[in-house]
Amino acid sequence: MLPWKRLFRPLAALLLTTAVVVVPAAGAQAAAPSGGAPSLQQSQASASGWNDYSCKPSAAHPRPVVLVHGTFANSVDNWLALAPYLEDRGYCVFSLDYGQLPGVPLFYGLGPIADSAGQLRTFVDKVLAATGSAEVDIVGHSQGGMMPRYYLKFLGGAAKVNALVGIAPDNHGTTLNGLTNLLPYFPGAEDLLSGATPGLADQVAGSAFLTKLNAGGDTVPGVHYTVIATKYDEVVTPYSSQFLSGTDVHNVLLQNLCVLDLSEHVLIGLTDRIAFHEVANALDPAHATPTTCASAFS
Repeated sequence: MLPWKRLFRPLAALLLTTAVVVVPAAGAQAAAPSGGAPSLQQSQASASGWNDYSCKPSAAHPRPVVLVHGTFANSVDNWLALAPYLEDRGYCVFSLDYGQLPGVPLFYGLGPIADSAGQLRTFVDKVLAATGSAEVDIVGHSQGGMMPRYYLKFLGGAAKVNALVGIAPDNHGTTLNGLTNLLPYFPGAEDLLSGATPGLADQVAGSAFLTKLNAGGDTVPGVHYTVIATKYDEVVTPYSSQFLSGTDVHNVLLQNLCVLDLSEHVLIGLTDRIAFHEVANALDPAHATPTTCASAFS
């Protein structure tokens, strides 16, 4: 493949991600500050059935599930399939908007990731207070599967979270098939990236944020970790960088469960019911059932 084609593929993936998860929210208002009035996205989620603060977890599913969207996404668009999937199985489901930059109303997950983790902490406390639960389970897509690890490790989240399920998470960053290696050849590009969109800069492999996050081990005691990846991921590359090391970690490659699964970075989080079945297994391992190609129809 010609070099320009190698560069075009990750760029196309980013454009696809943006188109899929941002365009439907083009008319959305800015997210409300943590603890303030709900954003338009959160109101839409409530109307769709999740983010219902009157929901009380059942004995079968005693922990509410907090869904954490990815970069460029929001609390509704990222979860139009998975939230109802979990609700239909008896879970209380909640989602938040995070990482908004000042003056940027349409794009989320772009702020400093450490700050976003603080917003997640506030949201989890709100969910726990409303449901009366002692812990939540967190399911996140892309950045949303990695960012909660900062909350667990540095912001006291380990005492309030039972399980973290990451769908295509960039746990060790990404080079986007080597594209970011070109940044040093363009004077000022790294500074521009860091200054304009710190949430993106934090996700580049080798960033100061990721170095701090992964120093001393990937996991913290007391939390059950699951990573669900696809070998066709063209955004978080190589896909093996998504996997975690440590105790109580379950790393899953979808194609080992169903060789026919062709989902890439976007679809694995938005529509892939085979991945969703693995999410359900991770949330309720005592009643887990084998995940196969037939799980797409379950």
